[in-house]
Amino acid sequence: MFLSVTLSLLKGLGTATQLFALTLLFSLPLGLIIAFGSMNKWTPFRFLLYGREKPGAVTVWLASLQPVSALTNVIVWIIRGTPLMLQLIIIFYGPGMWFDNNIWAFGNGRMAACVVAFVINYSCYFSVIYRGGIEGVPQGQREAGEVLGMTKRQIFFKITLLQVIKRIVPPMSNEIITLVKDTSLARTIAIMELVKAGEAYMKSDGITWPLFYTAVYYLLFVGILTILFNWLEKKLAYFK
Repeated sequence: MFLSVTLSLLKGLGTATQLFALTLLFSLPLGLIIAFGSMNKWTPFRFLLYGREKPGAVTVWLASLQPVSALTNVIVWIIRGTPLMLQLIIIFYGPGMWFDNNIWAFGNGRMAACVVAFVINYSCYFSVIYRGGIEGVPQGQREAGEVLGMTKRQIFFKITLLQVIKRIVPPMSNEIITLVKDTSLARTIAIMELVKAGEAYMKSDGITWPLFYTAVYYLLFVGILTILFNWLEKKLAYFK
């Protein structure tokens, strides 16, 4: 029994690890793009102020409107303000209820829908961390780079980015560890991940110890990540 439970949980761990890896692969770069969108200063209606001595309140509001930043922040607010489980249910079941063809009706459709939901959710959380790290770099350092004749691209990669990485590692590691445990939500759409694999024995054989056994897998997974992030923080301590 112990061997069969172990093998079943290892299979569930493989599914959870796959979801974890795919989520990180896509959400880390997407989160950076969203962060840039939330900091976008483009004001397309600024021309409304030209030639006006006393513009009205509506004109001033339109002139100061930053649509890219506003839209991005609204999306981030919605995603961060609603449960991941709800987003997972909507993304997987919604298309089949709203449209004639279910876009997830293929072999690995459940996993694909789960990855999409996780990537959207975590990229929004990562974007806030990225934004805090970028805005936390003193403006004077960027201005010093401009004085030295550096381009905006050089300033970002040679001055800002290195400090951003050091600043975001602690909060990012916390979110990534949370992601390990959130993979259990995949069971919402009947994906056989780690917790569901352990729960299956409780329903079929009436035993509960496989559920507690799953904790060992999570603790090992999180323990490895904790060691990795602690090592990374020490490597990035050169700015102290």
